[in-house]
Amino acid sequence: MEVEEKKKDYLQSSERPKAQPLEVIVDSNVEKAMKVLKRKLIKEGIFKELKARRYYEKPSVKKKRKAKEAQKKARKEESRIKKGIAF
Repeated sequence: MEVEEKKKDYLQSSERPKAQPLEVIVDSNVEKAMKVLKRKLIKEGIFKELKARRYYEKPSVKKKRKAKEAQKKARKEESRIKKGIAF
């Protein structure tokens, strides 16, 4: 019974990403539609996730990577704020 409860909890948890359908309108230009789709996939982070899931990542390495990404995001946001004030 405990396993079933854990499984239900996992399925209901907010940790699992919610997949939303991506729509791309094709108006006879397939290459442009492919570019648009690729941009949407990159923005959603799907390519990044696929790359990360190719190999097992140890929890310690995962923690370090996430911390590094958070620092990068904070620096980027700080830079944007400084540029906005300069104008």
